[in-house]
Parts: sequence; structure tokens; C-alpha cells
Amino acid sequence: MTELVLVRHGQTVWHDGNRYTGRTDVPLTDHGRDQAGALGRWARHARPDALWASPLSRARDTAAAVTEATGLTARMDDRLVELDFGKGEGLTAEEMNRAFPEARAAFADDPVAHPLPGGEDPVAAADRMLRCASDVVRAHPEGRVLLVGHSTAHRLLLCQLLGLPLSGYRRTFPVFRNCAITTVRWNGTGAAALLEYNIPPEPVGAGR
Repeated sequence: MTELVLVRHGQTVWHDGNRYTGRTDVPLTDHGRDQAGALGRWARHARPDALWASPLSRARDTAAAVTEATGLTARMDDRLVELDFGKGEGLTAEEMNRAFPEARAAFADDPVAHPLPGGEDPVAAADRMLRCASDVVRAHPEGRVLLVGHSTAHRLLLCQLLGLPLSGYRRTFPVFRNCAITTVRWNGTGAAALLEYNIPPEPVGAGR
């Protein structure tokens, strides 16, 4: 079994107001860099075997803190990028309600059947995430691998791995906190086991 440790990047400059941040490349805040540092300190003791990351700068810079703490070289994979939220990029929920109220209401009811206008198909996003996770398991059997990515993409992957309906990802996993630890154990087939969800990256003992 491989342990997949799913981590969302640190806080970004669009955190205020919870602006939808998909493919837009926005930087970390000072607090986000502090969160990444805490993740690095956790990783120094947790000793992951490998580090994979989204190439978007907020994930790349978060992964860099892990590299600094552990010496692991981050493998960038385009399949780990966040969803493209189309016309919702950079907007808050309130702003979307004003700009396209019917589409926003349909998205809130079922974000998979009704993605935001111009946005990426969540089913396709879940598929690319699953293919990436499968490659990680093949590359690191029996390993612990840290995947630094994004909130919505990780929630879709969790639903895929746990055999849960994709349409419920916002209700089942309403929050994916910045730099928190979510771990699943998976052998590449069947359902995975959820070991922990949204755990703050406090340093742990050196033993595995």
C-alpha cells in the first residue's frame, strides 16, 4: 500500500473573500509562506519518500519549503493543477451570484453536472487526478508520497479514491485547509482507506 498525503498549498493573496482560484497563478501571502514552513518541519520528521506537486506557483513554492526541509526534489505534474473555474476565476460567491445567478445556483446544487460557465469538467479533472495518483502508486509502492496541490482537485480525487459520488465533493469535504495533512492508503485498485483528514502539520515523532 502507498500512503498518499494530500496537501493544499499555503494561503494566497486571493484568500480574502474566498475568491475562486483555479488556473490563475497567484502568489502566497506571508502567512502562506509560514504555513509552508510548518509543512516543511512536519515533513522533516514524517520523512516522506517522494514529493509531487502542481506546477502552479502557489503549490510549487509550498513544495519548495518541503524540499528545503527534507532534500526531496519535487516532481511537477500538470495533472495536479487546480480546476479552471472559467468565468468564476477571481470572483467571490457573492460576485458570481450577481454576475450569473442561475449558473451559480446550479453549481451550488450540483457542481459536477453544472460546472461554472466556461470552467473545466470536474469529471475530466477527477480522471486526470486519478491517473496521476495511479502513477504515484506504481512509482512508489509501499511508500509515503506528499502531493502538494489544490482544494477542489484534491477533493475530487478523494471522492474517486473512496468510491464516493463526485457530485457531493463540496458537501462531503467542505473544507481543505491550507497545508493541512490528509492521508489515504491505496494500492492502485479498489477503494482507498482514509487515515486522516485536515490535520494541522504539527511536527511528529521521528519514527514511522
